[in-house]
Amino acid sequence: MNQKPVKVRYVTVDERGDGQRIDNFLLRELKGVPRTLIYRLLRKGEVRVNKGRAKPGRKLVAGDIVRIPPVRVPDAAVAGVPKQWEIQKIEKSVMYEDNLLLIINKESGLAVHGGSGISFGVIELLRASRPNEKALELAHRLDRDTSGCLMLAKKRSALRTLQELQREGRVHKRYLALLDGLWSKNKQQVKVPLTKNTLKSGERIVRVDAAGKAAHTEFRVVKRFANATLVEAVLKTGRTHQIRVHAQYLGTPILGDEKYGNEQTNREYRKLGLKRLFLHAASLTFPWPGREQGYAFEAPLPQELQDLLDRLDV
Repeated sequence: MNQKPVKVRYVTVDERGDGQRIDNFLLRELKGVPRTLIYRLLRKGEVRVNKGRAKPGRKLVAGDIVRIPPVRVPDAAVAGVPKQWEIQKIEKSVMYEDNLLLIINKESGLAVHGGSGISFGVIELLRASRPNEKALELAHRLDRDTSGCLMLAKKRSALRTLQELQREGRVHKRYLALLDGLWSKNKQQVKVPLTKNTLKSGERIVRVDAAGKAAHTEFRVVKRFANATLVEAVLKTGRTHQIRVHAQYLGTPILGDEKYGNEQTNREYRKLGLKRLFLHAASLTFPWPGREQGYAFEAPLPQELQDLLDRLDV
């Protein structure tokens, strides 16, 4: 394997890196290095910001000095590049694009970023198709198995605006989910805190925990079937796996959910054609400075999910 030896570097954060997460900053500085190694360097304290340790979520500020340790970086040929068909496929998912924003309708099964055995995610594919968009970043995330609206920012200023809007709760995110079981109520508010856990197997899982972070989801029934309920879920907070765990907490997990759902029921629905998680980010709505109407985006329900609903409706 051809590798380039790298010495300790001290990089001063400029305007382009202002407000960027340290893990994303390092992914840009250490091209070809897997995300898992980036996190290992951060955990071990080998990466320093202004001589201090930094967690992966730390936001950098212009003028920060980042110590980047020696890392053997695979050259471009070893690291690999996306295939043309992969780039063409992600391009077909683009719903909207201007000089600041990029909105796609992400397919189920596609991770938002590479790592842990995944060569390329949404961000790597879009950067490959837009090599001149040096500041392109994810503005939020979707689980790998969730489809639908995903926001990216093309400039640091746009990313900061989107992050601020999300912190203020001004980005309206609406999801559609098919739940295992019937609801008697038409609406439910779930306000239970969540915490991340890692099992002995290494699998990461989220659980309800009184000592966890506050989490709030609004559910509304869209349609009832014989043994399932189609609901609209609106996120009031944005915790990992929030809708999935809150649905499980109510005793009606999302159909097709291999992590939090009922294995036997999922097998039955696979026979009906459901081979994925029935969770879809249906719409995004948010204001924008200087734009009176703001933005509103809708991603139609994928055909395989609509086909299942049609079969259940017979």
